[in-house]
Amino acid sequence: MRLLIQRVKGASVEIGGAAWSRIGAGLLVFVGVEPDDGGEDVEWLAGKLVRLRIFDDEAGVMNRDVVQAGGEVLVVSQFTLLASTRKGNRPSYVRAAPEPVSRPLYERFAARVAELSGRPVATGRFGADMQVALVNDGPVTIWMDSKNRE
Repeated sequence: MRLLIQRVKGASVEIGGAAWSRIGAGLLVFVGVEPDDGGEDVEWLAGKLVRLRIFDDEAGVMNRDVVQAGGEVLVVSQFTLLASTRKGNRPSYVRAAPEPVSRPLYERFAARVAELSGRPVATGRFGADMQVALVNDGPVTIWMDSKNRE
């Protein structure tokens, strides 16, 4: 399971030109699921995400997690995070899990983040053609992969 995390001043999802979800300051999280991912991946990544200290404290040091910063979380499914570009110029998505595997893990991840943070989590709509907009909050973009835990 892979996450691409961006600290944002705000983010939103539109589907078919209509507003779907929106957050203020917090984390925009794209989630990609592989066929062999499971509950352990969800637990590890959800815990890491909620405890990730990438928000400034009063001294301007990244020392606060999303809960301590009073931030919100928007979780969006994104199978393209698992693209392979090793051969040729056309990405391959064979490492992305099919919907019967990925949808429940994506939903479980969002629910677990909500449980651990004690706050509702905004989401995209699985499988939809979504337009995601964000207002960046500095150069804070982090990649996490449950297969690389060192």
